[in-house]
Amino acid sequence: MAKRKILTFDYGATSGRAILGEYENGKLTCTEIHRFDNSPVEITGHLYWDILRLFHELKQGLIKAAIAGHKDLDAIGIDTWGVDFALLDENGMLLANPFSYRDVITDGELERIDKIVPLKEIYRRTGIQLIKFNSLFQLTAIKDKYPDLMARTKKVVFIPDLLNYFLTGVLSSEFSIVSTSSIYNLEKKDWDTELLKKLGLDPSILPPITPPGKMLGRMLPNLVEETGIDAAVCSICGHDTGSAYLAVPMEKGEECACLSCGTWSLFGTELLHPVVSEEGFRFNYSNEGGYDFTTRYLKNIMGLWIYTEVKREYERREGKLEFDALDKEIQAAKPLQSFIDPDADDFMQPGRMVEKIREFCVRTGQKAPETRGEVLRCALESLALKYRFAMEGLEAILGKKLDTLRVVGGGIMNKTLMRYTANAMDRKVVAGPVEATAIGNMTAQLLTLGEFKDRWEARKVIGEAFEQTVYLPEDRAAWDEAYARFTKILK
Repeated sequence: MAKRKILTFDYGATSGRAILGEYENGKLTCTEIHRFDNSPVEITGHLYWDILRLFHELKQGLIKAAIAGHKDLDAIGIDTWGVDFALLDENGMLLANPFSYRDVITDGELERIDKIVPLKEIYRRTGIQLIKFNSLFQLTAIKDKYPDLMARTKKVVFIPDLLNYFLTGVLSSEFSIVSTSSIYNLEKKDWDTELLKKLGLDPSILPPITPPGKMLGRMLPNLVEETGIDAAVCSICGHDTGSAYLAVPMEKGEECACLSCGTWSLFGTELLHPVVSEEGFRFNYSNEGGYDFTTRYLKNIMGLWIYTEVKREYERREGKLEFDALDKEIQAAKPLQSFIDPDADDFMQPGRMVEKIREFCVRTGQKAPETRGEVLRCALESLALKYRFAMEGLEAILGKKLDTLRVVGGGIMNKTLMRYTANAMDRKVVAGPVEATAIGNMTAQLLTLGEFKDRWEARKVIGEAFEQTVYLPEDRAAWDEAYARFTKILK
């Protein structure tokens, strides 16, 4: 069997990387080629993604791959965070930098739209968790606040599809990223044009939906000349969680909960069909699309964003802080004292995170954490308890117990969080692989190239190739008591 070489670009909401995948004789290996920061830029009161810089970093990854002797790529695949998009004019030119989902433009948008089309109806049609930054609400907010900008818009293109467009000149809307938008109609299996018209949006601004696992075309000639690489571009699961779930090394028929853990935590399970129910609406669960048109039935939870922001805040005052040193401070702090709701609006925007945590605790009648270790412990314990809350909701909706939680993504490197999660949930936690999103991206490319017969064969290879760590629960009584207190501070 000839060696396959594929290049994966994985854009997270805080960083990005280019990773080379090599597959030969049933073995998959990963090598990092390029890594870069990704942070929204604040200008005149709005947060934007620096999309041209992000494309520049993509080109740097290609150039580094060529220099390292990997010009013979079989394919390239790009995944990014969800919901955000760019606006193009009639000539296919960018009208503005894309808004970040953390921008204030959607503040109050759920309440405003609920008066036009009830949110419950939107959930029934789209099956997507109702969060103010969903693509639909970003579009209605732009139309309401910047009508001239929307009037000039001829196409709305999601971030991974935009980067594919920059590479190939081909416009598309890949299924997994589309499914995050609150615009995809589950029954029609297409854009919800009726919903768009009710909200005064023109359906023609949305390109046709394409499935994951499709070759879009080859790189444009000018990019071939600039980078030294001439490769096909594969439309994989463009939503990073779709790629991450494809890399969960579960066995066929296994019933488990899945968690993609990073800046965001995507907690749920993989189903063959969507579930839209009263319980799903109450617990705010999403039906997002995956490879083979599977359903990622999950809930978005504010992940390690809060922890990272706290660390960044202390570093601005005191200089660089090592994770191991912080972990010692966390372990020295008294356990299970005060909690926050990680998904409270307080914590959506960057800045003042330590103060926000303390204010939340005081407002909810708890003792405010004082030391650095106490603040960080509060953040991690609260996140673990929120996972338990999400698990209870998931089991109530599905009507069955899930005994194992499989966790993938960079968050598994925080072993303290993994231990807290096993304790809080009183379940076995199996953590790995770390680079799940990139591995899932590679997997979709290899499936497209015909290297695996199906996603289950691919997952078997992943399970054999990458390390997994098992965490077992401890201190059940203490965590049960803490959970009873935690649920009282939730909305």
